[in-house]
Amino acid sequence: METGYYSATGGMVTQLNRLDTIANNIANANTAGFKRDGLITGDFMRMYKESRDDLPLENHTKEAAKFYNRSVTRVPQIVEQYTDQSVGTLEKTGNKLDLALSREGLFFAVETPEGIRLTRNGNFSLDDKGTLITKEGYKVLPADYYTAKGGIEFSTNSPEIVIDKNGQISTNVPNTNRFLADKKLMIVEPQNIKALKKEGDTFYIPEASDPLIPLTEVGSVRQGFIEKSNVNPMMEMISLIEAERSFEMYTKVMQAQMDDMNKEAITKLAAKQ
Repeated sequence: METGYYSATGGMVTQLNRLDTIANNIANANTAGFKRDGLITGDFMRMYKESRDDLPLENHTKEAAKFYNRSVTRVPQIVEQYTDQSVGTLEKTGNKLDLALSREGLFFAVETPEGIRLTRNGNFSLDDKGTLITKEGYKVLPADYYTAKGGIEFSTNSPEIVIDKNGQISTNVPNTNRFLADKKLMIVEPQNIKALKKEGDTFYIPEASDPLIPLTEVGSVRQGFIEKSNVNPMMEMISLIEAERSFEMYTKVMQAQMDDMNKEAITKLAAKQ
């Protein structure tokens, strides 16, 4: 196969991946706590330079490397996928169970059937038993989860709930004006945020080796606020148009390469007659 055709094919696949990622970002522009994803495009030349000492060739000479480079050329490829963890706009809702984290790298911990997951989406509510849950119905974990287990439960006689900047929860004592601080949110800061794996739109799977130690001094919890998505719809639309045009360009290149290959094949066959 001609290298130009191979390069165009690689370019089309790359742009299709970009289109999928951008479309998902746009679809979640209004999802609370969503973080936009991005792709880094590279080519074989760059990857070759990074790993040329480990080429799977018996002969690690310049001639062997040149052969490798001629064979694969500069085919565009996705070399890295990342999640932009910058803080989105905080929107005031006035709902006492809506919580936002104003500092990057912090997460609420929740319990799912598959284990502990992390999230920035603080759109919480209470179930029929008075347990604090996410919109998916998962329990929001307390700071003492590892020792006490269970979730964060509220009495139906405690309508007033106050949560301070460190995630300390206080509820009013029935028939009094006093508040009792007896619960605390489990807010963690993963050791390696880049190692988090996305699950769905707003959940993350932490590394198994990460201890997920609850923070005592957070200073970033905002009650009555929701963190909006950090997606910029205008910038995503520009990227979408750019990816579509690049895809069309590679399609035309492939068609031109195919036409040349067919023409050459027909010419050679005719010459043999």
